[in-house]
Amino acid sequence: MTGAQEKPIGGDDKYLTLGIDREVFALPVEHVQEILDMCEISRLPYAPPYMAGMIDVRGRGVPVLDLRARLGLPSIPVSAATRIVVLDLPLDGRRLVIGLIADRVIEVTGLDDNTLQQPPEIGTGWRSDCITGIGRRGPHFVIVFDLPKLFAAERIEVTAPPDVAA
Repeated sequence: MTGAQEKPIGGDDKYLTLGIDREVFALPVEHVQEILDMCEISRLPYAPPYMAGMIDVRGRGVPVLDLRARLGLPSIPVSAATRIVVLDLPLDGRRLVIGLIADRVIEVTGLDDNTLQQPPEIGTGWRSDCITGIGRRGPHFVIVFDLPKLFAAERIEVTAPPDVAA
């Protein structure tokens, strides 16, 4: 890609890489609290489709989002590689602890050349605001999420249940 702007990242920047379908995504490792094997998730009524529900993490209820659904991808069955990545994020002056379901966790790594390219401009309404940039790891592109924007882009709204006639 010629003319693409690149921005340097710190030489010590580390990322947790995740596989979703055939793509590789990255999360800044400083936000990763822990990685869990897939477990039972309690569904929440009237939650948006990307909200899988809640899990218990050492006595604390943690909401879990299905990253595939959040990205508009079709669901797939849970496999032995499916993981829940628990994140601790700064969001609007508070801390948000949230879990993300990923098809697989790959590794903690740096990115080649310690640079990120800006997301491509394609002239349509494609939402790239939740992407910090695109890096490389070997021959593969790695899409780095801007986590606060990924979750702030669309607030989870709690709506009242429909009236039920008694």
